[in-house]
Amino acid sequence: MAVIHRTTVKPTKLELLTNWLPTRAWYAGTGTAPALGKAGGFRLDDPAGEVGIEFMVVADTSGGTPVPYHVPLTYRGAPLDGAEDGLVGTLEHGVLGKRWVYDAAHDPVAVEELLQLLAGRTGAQAQSETDVPDPSVVARFEGAALGAGVGSLSAMDDAEGTRVVVETGDPAARVQLRIRRVLGRPESAEGEAPQGHVTADWKLLEGGASGRERFVEASEI
Repeated sequence: MAVIHRTTVKPTKLELLTNWLPTRAWYAGTGTAPALGKAGGFRLDDPAGEVGIEFMVVADTSGGTPVPYHVPLTYRGAPLDGAEDGLVGTLEHGVLGKRWVYDAAHDPVAVEELLQLLAGRTGAQAQSETDVPDPSVVARFEGAALGAGVGSLSAMDDAEGTRVVVETGDPAARVQLRIRRVLGRPESAEGEAPQGHVTADWKLLEGGASGRERFVEASEI
């Protein structure tokens, strides 16, 4: 169970993301530094209690119209071998000390728990409360490949989001996860319908726009 500490974090998550977001292929900004605020999200628990897993939504208000981004992150007490491309940065946590922050698409613990969520074997947790389920997060999957665990994974960004190919423990079974990054846009109708998805809410601050959308889509490949 993840414990939410009320403490200081330096730099803040939003400060880390201000520098990282413009380096992404799916970033929709126009050259101005992002001005970020929180706009929702949820957490998943690492059964081993070692890795923090947060599916965060942040809103960039630097342009004329706020743009909400879906940014899943993991928090670790040591560097993750082989995940240098997924490192967002480091921060100093007032209770836990130095934490390495990763794009969760590159973290096998986060991907494993996302598969467990899709398979209905775990549930989402509230973003800012300890041991409080978030029933508004709905996950479903109609395939059969989610019981084999994560053998390896590869993640690639493009203009639409992040594609994660998961080699499961079964050599004959692979899963593709499509992480939607820019929310508030019409969902693409191209290609085959996914076999599963995770749906959640986001809401801009001060009475702004809100939505309920697919954060993640999943299919066997």
